Amino acid sequence: MPSVFDTQPPRFSEQEAVDIVYSNFGIRSTVIELYSDRDQNFLVQANSKSKFILKISNPSEQRSVVSMQTSAVEYVIGQGTHINVPEQIGSIGQIVKGTSSYFFRLLKYLEGEFLKDKTIQVHDYQNIGQFLGNLSNALVGFEHPGAVREFAWDVRSAHLIKERLRFLESDEQKDIVNYFLNEFNSIIIPDLDEMRLAVIHNDGNDHNILVDDHGMTTAIIDFGDMVYTFQVLEPAICMAYSALGKDDPIPIMSNILKGYHTCFPLNDTELRSVFYLSCLRLCITVTMASWRKKIYPENKYLTISEELSWTFLKSIYHGDISKFSRRLIKDVE
Repeated sequence: MPSVFDTQPPRFSEQEAVDIVYSNFGIRSTVIELYSDRDQNFLVQANSKSKFILKISNPSEQRSVVSMQTSAVEYVIGQGTHINVPEQIGSIGQIVKGTSSYFFRLLKYLEGEFLKDKTIQVHDYQNIGQFLGNLSNALVGFEHPGAVREFAWDVRSAHLIKERLRFLESDEQKDIVNYFLNEFNSIIIPDLDEMRLAVIHNDGNDHNILVDDHGMTTAIIDFGDMVYTFQVLEPAICMAYSALGKDDPIPIMSNILKGYHTCFPLNDTELRSVFYLSCLRLCITVTMASWRKKIYPENKYLTISEELSWTFLKSIYHGDISKFSRRLIKDVE
């Protein structure tokens, strides 16, 4: 059965995007296409100088998943917090092109720079953790049928990683991923009863977190990977991607965890598991990249974290994962 990961993303022209915005929202604008994974995004500049994002979903995306994103953002805003999230303008639309049907939404543009484009101090990562902790608090009690799914980017569905091992390029790569899968089975599985479940953002990476000139987190975007899964994955995912390319990633990861823990306390089992979950998330990154770059070799965004993820995973594989984990949580507990 086709999924959003092996279905051709939307291919609307910039003029078609302009027409969608005008005919459905009455806004005259110019647009610039932005990079994307499985959807298609446009930066919309209105004549009034207002900015928006037009998001056209993959034709294989389920209506419930699109609706979930809208409902989650509305839920967060409804909590009266100061968390900036991409509020939707109007309702979810649908358009047919050729033989395919696409959902589309117009979202408010959020100011700030992507974390990937900023150099921030190690202590600033604690603020990022606090932001994610506040987001988790704002999502307490949120439920949606679209979040209850088997999803490739969900670490809880670790068995899906094993299905993608055949796309890896070497036996060494397979050995590395299998090592972390075995660690998951021995460390995480026995304590599942202590791992809280919730609907989380599930993609707090440096392409989705916005910061200001002072290193303060201002917003988070892209709720398309939301899923009902381990609560502790919210900081674990951010920790994983923030670690990439760093000579000593542990202080950065520790600061994110410390910030999160001060706002949304984790139990002992969750704290002990968080480093293992970060590593497993990067196993998803490398196996997804190996698979999908064979389908879409022209989409460089699919492999943007692949090389750095392998470097990180190899360093842990050749070291002592339990030692890294203990060092990580030493300053948090």
